Amino acid sequence: ALKILDDEMQSDVIKIGGMVHNKERFVKRRQRLLGPNGSTLKALELLTGCYILVQGNTVSCMGTFSGLKQVRRVITDCMKNIHPIYHIKELMIKRELAQNPELAEESWDRFLPKFKKKNVKRSKPAKEVKKKTYTPFPPPQQPSKVDLLLESGEYFMQKEQKERAKAESKDEKQSERTQERMRKREAAFVPPTQEIAANKCVDVKEKKQKEKNEFKELTHSLKEKSKNKASRKAAIDGDESSMLLSSKPKIKK
Repeated sequence: ALKILDDEMQSDVIKIGGMVHNKERFVKRRQRLLGPNGSTLKALELLTGCYILVQGNTVSCMGTFSGLKQVRRVITDCMKNIHPIYHIKELMIKRELAQNPELAEESWDRFLPKFKKKNVKRSKPAKEVKKKTYTPFPPPQQPSKVDLLLESGEYFMQKEQKERAKAESKDEKQSERTQERMRKREAAFVPPTQEIAANKCVDVKEKKQKEKNEFKELTHSLKEKSKNKASRKAAIDGDESSMLLSSKPKIKK
């Protein structure tokens, strides 16, 4: 802290709290500045020659004016979702180029890396909600229960009449349901027409014919396999007998 009293040393406090509104994103991007075991922060300190401290919603820096300028650029870009490793690569190349006196008056754009921006497509929602046309007038008022009763005439009915009407409506609904059930049950017992019966007979005959043909093919193939095996065995036996005859020693007279 006493180094700030030097004439060349300057300090800067960068507020990063309001740059990202989402808390989870803010924590992730702040962690990028530190890196694993503070490796990225150490690299930035070595390349810029500044002391950097990340704490809460602020980043405090101390160093030269040019170094503080570079640090501010890296931090603001990191909060805008640009990884600090790109800036670290750029600073390393600039440091090497600064040591070469021949390139002092030339532009370093050809040596610096050019990173392409990747526009990642965001996943669209499954259901697209259509926006309603804007109207300054409010929607029409829905009729209340009392209004509906007045329209139907039930409002002026007595309790007994209301109960009777409810029971009648209930009976009507119940009768409709029973009729539907009876129709479904009767549909299962309806006899098939002559055309359907004839088609079924044809299908059964075709299935039987197919089964017969398949059985014949199987028997034929099995017979052929047994014949081939018998012929192979006969050929092997003939070869063995010829070999035995040739191997027998000839008796001298």
